[in-house]
Amino acid sequence: MRAEQTKLKSDMELSIHRFTVDEYHSLSETGILHEDDNVELIEGRIVDMVPIGSKHASCVNRIIELFADKLQKAAIVSSQNPIYLGEHSEPEPDIAVLKRKDDFYRNKHPSSQDIFLIIEIADASLEYDKFIKIPLYAKAGIQEVWLINLLENTIETYRSPSIDGYKIITRISPAETASPLSFPDIIIKAGELLGI
Repeated sequence: MRAEQTKLKSDMELSIHRFTVDEYHSLSETGILHEDDNVELIEGRIVDMVPIGSKHASCVNRIIELFADKLQKAAIVSSQNPIYLGEHSEPEPDIAVLKRKDDFYRNKHPSSQDIFLIIEIADASLEYDKFIKIPLYAKAGIQEVWLINLLENTIETYRSPSIDGYKIITRISPAETASPLSFPDIIIKAGELLGI
């Protein structure tokens, strides 16, 4: 575990330990964390994930079907599985569109260079997705992220990553269309993604 110094108002410093991905996995192997624990590792911290409601789950299922149909076998559509983003982060995006591999990533989780597109579906998790996870994806160099905002019935696309975040952010209404950068021939109505 790596220690991190945090200064309090009283000038007292606390040492905070950040878990590595290997340590995080060992917590499962030793039974401290269980397979059904709804957590992910974000910048060394084990974060409880927001429970998934029926509207969110329905949207995930709809998007998987849409992308699987349109992509055929040009990519792998992975749902709520871990991706490796460095020594201290292993988030579980709602959907990751991955480069095709014959072993389906059997020996290691996909990393940023394996990812065409990340899709996060947000209702109760909107602030967490927008202000924690999407900046993490930008730092990792993931080329494109879509945020399906179920609260406002809009889609935000994030492109051109940098350490400071994504440089190009576009908001799409239900009547408009979206196309992934890696698959520009695929055109999807935003309303289809939103289920409206």
